[in-house]
Amino acid sequence: MDKALYIGMSGAKQNMLSQRAHANNLANVSTTGFKRDFAQARSMPVFGEHFPTRAYAMSERPGTDLSAGPLMQTGRDLDLAVQGDGLMAVQNRAGQEVFTRTGSLQVDVNGLLRLPSGELVLGNGGPIALPPFDKLDIGEDGTISIVPRGAGAGQVVQIDRLKLVNPPRDALEKGEDGFLRRKPDQAVGGVEPPDGTVRVASGFLEGSNVNAVEEMIDNLQLSRQYEMQVKVMRTARDNSEATARLLQNLG
Repeated sequence: MDKALYIGMSGAKQNMLSQRAHANNLANVSTTGFKRDFAQARSMPVFGEHFPTRAYAMSERPGTDLSAGPLMQTGRDLDLAVQGDGLMAVQNRAGQEVFTRTGSLQVDVNGLLRLPSGELVLGNGGPIALPPFDKLDIGEDGTISIVPRGAGAGQVVQIDRLKLVNPPRDALEKGEDGFLRRKPDQAVGGVEPPDGTVRVASGFLEGSNVNAVEEMIDNLQLSRQYEMQVKVMRTARDNSEATARLLQNLG
């Protein structure tokens, strides 16, 4: 059987993986703080004792687009958006420190500040816990101040400060959970130090940086490429059947 069949098969499979990456981007076009993933394909030569006349395809995610998305005003006290470069530190379910730009915060029944997905929001001394309050305010530097429940409007108490960080972009990678973290070879040997220059805007949320039209066009192009790979497989099958008939006639 012609090895072109395996070449076409590998190309079709990798096209499907690329389509999955773009479909995931498209599905998160309205997800707060989502950063789109890049996808690229490259040829992989076949090694062995033969002439290099075949090359397999491989799809991979070379990185994540960390450019800022549009700001959407909500007016909600617990909504915030990071302005410019920077990230907010949170603690995932495994107890690890990870980073995000998703700023739709919530207070649970125990007073802990969390993301909608349940991750704990970190402050200077660990997870942020809030006492009962009548009003809450988050300053541009991430300082959280409240008016305690039952207190006068002028009795403002500073509780904690959001841990805002700004590691180099090329040192970050996005995990399967959607959160950013340091690459293993870029670890700083402990927790990420806070950056006092990072600023946030209260009452705003950062939208996804996915361009829906661009993702749809990419998916259409990949669909056409998939069809071409399937055509290669059909051609390899037809050639194999024709060769078999020819050998039968010669016999």
